[in-house]
Amino acid sequence: MEPVKLVEGYKFDDHTTSDVRVCFKLIDEQPEWFSCHSSVLSQNSKYFADWFGQNDIRSNNCIEIECPRVEYDHYVKMLKSMYLPRESVIDSFDSVKSAVGVLRASNSLGCELVTKSCIEYIEAASWDEKEEEEILEVARTLGSKAVSLLARLQAPSADAVKNVFISAIRFATCMETPFPPFLDDLKTSAQEQIDFMIHEDDDTALVTMDEDVKYVVQEGLRKLLSTLRTGLDLLCTEFDQSPDQAEQRILCSLADIDWIANLLAKIEMMHDFVSGWSEISDHVLSVVQDKKYSSDLWAVKSKLIEVTGKALDAVGYGSVVLPSSFRVHFLKTWLPYIQMTKRLLDENSKDETSLQMDSDSCQNIESAIVSMVLALPSDDQADILSEWMKKAEQFRYPDLTEAFEVWCYRSKTAKRRLVDNGASNPTVSL
Repeated sequence: MEPVKLVEGYKFDDHTTSDVRVCFKLIDEQPEWFSCHSSVLSQNSKYFADWFGQNDIRSNNCIEIECPRVEYDHYVKMLKSMYLPRESVIDSFDSVKSAVGVLRASNSLGCELVTKSCIEYIEAASWDEKEEEEILEVARTLGSKAVSLLARLQAPSADAVKNVFISAIRFATCMETPFPPFLDDLKTSAQEQIDFMIHEDDDTALVTMDEDVKYVVQEGLRKLLSTLRTGLDLLCTEFDQSPDQAEQRILCSLADIDWIANLLAKIEMMHDFVSGWSEISDHVLSVVQDKKYSSDLWAVKSKLIEVTGKALDAVGYGSVVLPSSFRVHFLKTWLPYIQMTKRLLDENSKDETSLQMDSDSCQNIESAIVSMVLALPSDDQADILSEWMKKAEQFRYPDLTEAFEVWCYRSKTAKRRLVDNGASNPTVSL
């Protein structure tokens, strides 16, 4: 932009009125001298004011300042800025990078007005990650002047974090209805950021799980399970109209439930998920196992095993403690479905285009089932293992051989081991 006159009426690099010359010295390069005015420089810079206090410009009117090559343009722009009104200094910047460079220069030469203008511009602008690092570096040299500059980087209050987290949970679990389809990407982003907020790495988790937060998470879980139930109730009608669209709707619902199951595992609330999933299990299976879908919904059927695996893992490895009657019922509800669906998926997998379950996920689910069986009372174990062996030729998955071997050993040694340990209570049948 064109130089703007100050009250003194001076313009930058006007040799006809200047009384001093300034150059920013570069190693092995011819210096470039700028015609300046001592009144302007001393008024705007402590460095120049001190220099004029120690030197007589009548005998020495040349000021040399050492300057890193990469900062040269910023120093020149800072010098020009001393000749501009404050509002024009702010308008002269065209990027954060430029403003940060001028800020470094002005701060080193004690140019208060230019420094303040740089800070105001940077504070109001958006930054990328690289610029943010540069701003943090220069802010360390600014002292109290950096307060407004760093306001956006200060750790938010616990209440502010809590409010954002609760809002994100409500959005990620579609509590606000109706939920337009075009917001799906935003919902996914909310889920990702919730995971980030609770993740503990080198930094502590951003949000604290107090009762208010837990209540909203529980409310979100109930909403997602209710959405799945509603989707299943509408499946028959929607499937007749558009099978692919109907299946995709159920898949999206299951993906949301899978996400919240992972979230609940991280915040030690899997008991809520297992209980909620158990409550709708009978309804879910009654729909997807209908003869109408015997040759369809393979993606949904596979995803159901994956989601159920989260519950089996939590119960099987003891992170969720439930009565044995509950565990027996849950296992007997899902085991036949898992056996049948896995076999059909394997048969279909001969076609390379068919859906296949992830091998690691299958192994994890199988291990969880084995662990769950071994934690049941011996008679319940016997009941489950007996049914498994009757169908072993028909269903190879899950393989309960390990559970069978442990049960045989325990059964054979039970009486001796209990007697040896003094467990000879006559009311207990050995």
